[in-house]
Amino acid sequence: MGRVVAAAVYSAGRKVTNINIDEGSEWAQKPGHFVWIGLEEPDAEALASLQCQFNLHELAIEDALEKHSRPKLETFGDALFIVTYSPVRHEGKLEFIETHIFAGNGYIITCRNGHSKSYALVRQRCEARPLLLEHGEDFVLYALLDFVTENYQPVSEAIHGEIEELEQSVLSNSLKEEDIQRLHSLRRDILRLRRYVAPMVEISEELQRLSFPFIDKNMRPYFRDVQIHVTRQMEDLASIRDIASQTIEIGMLMESSRQSITQRKFAAWAAILAFPTAIAGIYGMNFQNMPELGWHYGYFAVLGVIGLGCSGLFVSFKRSGWL
Repeated sequence: MGRVVAAAVYSAGRKVTNINIDEGSEWAQKPGHFVWIGLEEPDAEALASLQCQFNLHELAIEDALEKHSRPKLETFGDALFIVTYSPVRHEGKLEFIETHIFAGNGYIITCRNGHSKSYALVRQRCEARPLLLEHGEDFVLYALLDFVTENYQPVSEAIHGEIEELEQSVLSNSLKEEDIQRLHSLRRDILRLRRYVAPMVEISEELQRLSFPFIDKNMRPYFRDVQIHVTRQMEDLASIRDIASQTIEIGMLMESSRQSITQRKFAAWAAILAFPTAIAGIYGMNFQNMPELGWHYGYFAVLGVIGLGCSGLFVSFKRSGWL
């Protein structure tokens, strides 16, 4: 059946009592009351029980039993079904935990399918703000979506920090294959974050336009606040993605520059070594008529010429930056 994380009834911005989920529909039908049920990894039996209690649409239940590829919002009469994803990063591996939200007149039901950050913090925040909680289901829905959006911030900041460390490493050291692989992996994680956070813009826009009995028009600015946070998150992710791409490009340019410097040094030393090699080659041709060979100081003179020539080439290459 899955684990019941919490189940409580609220009225006038205050928690009335904890309940069993079997009592949910009874409390939800009372004027001025709504129930908030949180489940973890519910099975088909648990969802069927909730369907009978709150008259959930069969297509919403069918959706809740499936794995989705991205967040979405579906309307079924006067009820909403929302799919959200919370990012979880453990030991450098990025995962997304899917959560289903059923919202209707008198109830909010969350079904978390994995071990992400608990929604107990959302419940504590809402209970600490009774004036806003007095709005009912719509404020809880806003708080849940805002919490999901918040979960992306620390993950993106952690990835940003790793990219900056790699950027410093690339600038100070030679580009390594593992650095390129790590940067590519982080860039792929950023794209995955964008893929899951982008639909939240559409969801928040829909909630501002939709007219439901349990959504007060005065709550629309709160959903607009979610949209603003998501938009900023999208901008931050775009910036981090650009930094990752630029880091790879800078790394390649730096490596190309280092290789060019090395090649210039090799060329310079090859030119310096070519000078004595050329002279030695000339005097190694064994011609009969070579006057210098009979000169008493010829050997020392040739060594002097070689020394001066090599020194001159060395100084020239040094001044031009090749050595």
